[in-house]
Amino acid sequence: MSEYRSQHPVSGWASGGVVFAGVMLMLIGCFQSIAGLTAIFNDDFFASASNYTFDLDPGTWGWIHLVIGILLILSGLSLFSGAAWAGVVAITLAVLSAVSNFFFIPYYPFWSILEIALACWVIWAITRPGLFDDNE
Repeated sequence: MSEYRSQHPVSGWASGGVVFAGVMLMLIGCFQSIAGLTAIFNDDFFASASNYTFDLDPGTWGWIHLVIGILLILSGLSLFSGAAWAGVVAITLAVLSAVSNFFFIPYYPFWSILEIALACWVIWAITRPGLFDDNE
């Protein structure tokens, strides 16, 4: 990897994008964990959706959000290593976060849509060319 970087220096935009993605993943993970803990401790906080195909108890959604949130925080931290595997894990977890929030829209619409948008922004930042172009 250092040989690649010495021949082709990494642009500031690419490394800045990965730093941004790492910080945003940790922030999204915190948000998701807080929403999960809220659903676990007080499942009456979220409105129940009537006639929803994926009608799970808010407490169940809470555990899903809590686990994904913790994994997102760890993934955000791993992005700072600059390893290609960290980028793949981060993209996978960002997609998983977006999908879980899509299914959570009837319970907390604005917050879910905001987290989907942030996850998409993170995916965009990680997939910018330049930093993970090597074969580790």
